[in-house]
Amino acid sequence: MDLSLHGRRALVTGASSGLGLGCARSLSAEGAIVTLVARSSERLAAAAATFPAGATVHTLAADVSDTGAVAAMVADAEALMGGVDILIANAGGPPPGTFSSTPLDAYLPALQLNLLSTVAMCTAAVPAMRSRGWGRVVAITSTSAREPIANLILSNTARAGVTAFLKTLAREVAVDGVTVNSLQPGLHRTDRLIGIYGDTSQLAAGVPTGTIGEADDFGRIAAFLCSDAAKFVNGVAIPVDGGATQGLQ
Repeated sequence: MDLSLHGRRALVTGASSGLGLGCARSLSAEGAIVTLVARSSERLAAAAATFPAGATVHTLAADVSDTGAVAAMVADAEALMGGVDILIANAGGPPPGTFSSTPLDAYLPALQLNLLSTVAMCTAAVPAMRSRGWGRVVAITSTSAREPIANLILSNTARAGVTAFLKTLAREVAVDGVTVNSLQPGLHRTDRLIGIYGDTSQLAAGVPTGTIGEADDFGRIAAFLCSDAAKFVNGVAIPVDGGATQGLQ
């Protein structure tokens, strides 16, 4: 299927590895121009080197949790690519913890990382999309927004908030040709997951498919949501978890 993404300009955050990099690679494979954003210049350079010859890939070192700097980051990406048509909003998760173990002052950094960063990116990037009559926002959140995960109270709280923001935004901007959706990943084979668990076979046993996900497969789902074929998909939060989430909605 031709996703009609050739020449589209994609800004992908959290893109030096894992799901963000998988999304960037998939968009690039469809002909999009991509700008990778992460905190480490060295890791960004290594990530950019994984793209095939001929791909147009830019890098920007930035910390999306610094919401005061997000507008400048988006402006830098617009300058590199001539604009931003696609925003893949992605960031790492906050520390684990329960209600009893998590102090009040831990909530603001978590909200900045997993809620306010996406709000700030949309604030900076979406108006130009609306003026051009075409745009795509895909946020990578978590299944914890759908089914809270034990010992992840900060993530559960922030991801639920950003899901509500995205749903509200989607209803306001769709008339201008901009769709807004989110993907809720379950367990995927990323450096972070392997670093935490090592052997992932036991994790796979808890997933109905009997496997854990691959970052590049996840990226292809994001690329489809950015395509013209998905222009009627708007305001949805899609679990990508091999069927692990048990809720009906």
